[in-house]
Amino acid sequence: MDPQVQFCHNPDCPARGQSGLGNIRVHSRKEQRYRCTTCGQTFVATRDTPLYRLKKPLDLVTLVITLLCHGCPLQAIVAAFGLDERTVAAWRERAGHHGQRLHEQLVLQGQVELGHVQADELYAKVVGQRLWMAMAMAVPSRLWLGGMVSACRDLNLITAVVRMVRRAAKSLGFLVCVDGLASYVTAIKKVFRDPVRTGKRGRPHLTAIPGLLLGQVIKHHSGRRLVSVTRRVVLGTAQAIAAVLTATGTGTGIHTAYIERLNATFRATLSPLVRRGRALVRGAEVLAGWMYLVGCAYNFCWEHDSLRMTAAPGERLKWRARTPAMAARLTDHRWTMRELLSYPIRLPPWVAPKRRGRPPKRLRALGAVSS
Repeated sequence: MDPQVQFCHNPDCPARGQSGLGNIRVHSRKEQRYRCTTCGQTFVATRDTPLYRLKKPLDLVTLVITLLCHGCPLQAIVAAFGLDERTVAAWRERAGHHGQRLHEQLVLQGQVELGHVQADELYAKVVGQRLWMAMAMAVPSRLWLGGMVSACRDLNLITAVVRMVRRAAKSLGFLVCVDGLASYVTAIKKVFRDPVRTGKRGRPHLTAIPGLLLGQVIKHHSGRRLVSVTRRVVLGTAQAIAAVLTATGTGTGIHTAYIERLNATFRATLSPLVRRGRALVRGAEVLAGWMYLVGCAYNFCWEHDSLRMTAAPGERLKWRARTPAMAARLTDHRWTMRELLSYPIRLPPWVAPKRRGRPPKRLRALGAVSS
């Protein structure tokens, strides 16, 4: 137990969410419990994690979540471990909500050098309807930048994904490759612009961010047969796009091959995305949580052969494997699933409430005496 890396989880504590202040003490090693000297409250090490207050062994929960991330059917898990189907679904829901909060805290903080971004959308089978799931990824690091789920493939869905890309970007000069959906052009031109303030009254004028490049791959079909492909430069020039592709080593022309490969990974792990399958998902919230669970495991736990680097001289292995989060410099090691589920979510810093109205009589009396 290391109290230096822990922080207080009390929402009313002035030291909440801050580690390294020296206010955390070990309260009970047997119960894995800490105590905050600022507010006096105690908390367990699994507070604000999916493992909080679970009656089953944590190793069993971790194993079940790992199987769910790799596409194991829920009925197979129920039959193998003798669990209730509602229990496994509740664990998946808690882990998915935790993955969404972790993704916002680590990925969407403006610390990722994107270089080349690709985005695409795919549909999932839901009870009584279809749901569209739009996602984006940073191609050089293979980092999954997030996704959104909606009943309609419209401008609102694409705009939400584009906003995620901007929140994750460290610098706004990069290349975006998408398919022929017109909403991408509208959303990118809407999101990637900054106000120009001249000191005059009224709403400031919005101008496009320089350095942003956008290319589209438009596929023409005749029935179900692909007839031709048109590559269109929307923002920037063809020479600038070719230079970015050469610098990042991600191809020679405008394409969406990497996000299509990522779609295949999600189709293999999320049963509602399987083509011509029988599995259905019950609601957009369930699909969104499942998507974030697989996305966080993809970013932090799964190593990719395309990201491996030559090991340093003297090491036992010839190659050094990396995860997308390691390639994006968000972490320095591969996380285990237990580490992913045990990562505590920090609360925002405590802000003293503002006092409204007249000050109390005792404070006015103190002011009169001091004057």
